[in-house]
Amino acid sequence: MKLRALALRYVERYATSEAKLVRYLSRKIYERGWEGERAATPEDLAREFVRLGYVDDAALAEAKARASIRKGHGSKRLGQDLHFAGISEQDSAGAMDDAKENAWAAAQNFARKRRIGPYAEHNADPDKRHKQLQAFLRAGHNFDTARRFVDAKPGALLEED
Repeated sequence: MKLRALALRYVERYATSEAKLVRYLSRKIYERGWEGERAATPEDLAREFVRLGYVDDAALAEAKARASIRKGHGSKRLGQDLHFAGISEQDSAGAMDDAKENAWAAAQNFARKRRIGPYAEHNADPDKRHKQLQAFLRAGHNFDTARRFVDAKPGALLEED
């Protein structure tokens, strides 16, 4: 299979960044070896796919931000995900702004899904609250927001500051 065909199959199946496409194609060349004529390097193909609009890092970052908010992940976690995907700070700036603007909604989603604080059926014991706080922090939320949700009584109405 030619490198271009591998690249096309990959981008038709997965939303991907330019850097992830390069890593994928490089890995395939390493795994299979490549005999015969090489029309383009992975970097050249990825640049061409960006130019053609098959790969759009900024649009991917925006989609990841929306999914992150729905999942209840904070902006720190989104930043890590975007960095891992190889999306530049310039392309991820809008997505990071959206995540910061919707940080409260993401925290609410996280608390609701995990049944923490106002979404719990009953008060958690101190050990469980400590674990819930750690989960909030691993999800990329700031400490103050996490503490407010974890310390809230079941059924409490929390308002954004």
